Amino acid sequence: MRHFRPLIALLILPLAILAGCTTTEDANRALQSRWIGQPVERFFAAYGPPIDEYPLSSGKIYTWRGGDKTRYIPPVYTRPEPARTIIRTETSQDGSGQTVTQTRVITRDPFWEPELITPGRYEQLFCELQINTDRGGIIASIRASNDTTGNGFSLSRCAEVLGVEK
Repeated sequence: MRHFRPLIALLILPLAILAGCTTTEDANRALQSRWIGQPVERFFAAYGPPIDEYPLSSGKIYTWRGGDKTRYIPPVYTRPEPARTIIRTETSQDGSGQTVTQTRVITRDPFWEPELITPGRYEQLFCELQINTDRGGIIASIRASNDTTGNGFSLSRCAEVLGVEK
């Protein structure tokens, strides 16, 4: 059992890291508890103006977007093989019954180039919210309508931008 402890620790560590990450659902819960019943102007004063609004007979729907960032993800290559020489000796009999010994030298290319697995790319990070208000401008509902992964280990850019902690 003692030999399995390091293995168990290696399996549990990624789960513990993921458990500490905030998700879009965590961000939605925090937003709803913090902002429902508050004036929409207070939200916009804290995080910036909306990018769009749509009037309704019962109030307005706002679209807010923030936390725009471009992240570069570098390319991934195969690992280079070290240069090495293999000497292979084979003994066989030819058609006349004589024993023939052959020695071959196989050399791996020392100038071997790694192969591209995935190319480098740019990824857009942002948080987009839909905010519904009543006629008086009080937030009736708020939710993340478009949420990318975060910049670090976070699974939610909205959680990062709006300061949501797990």
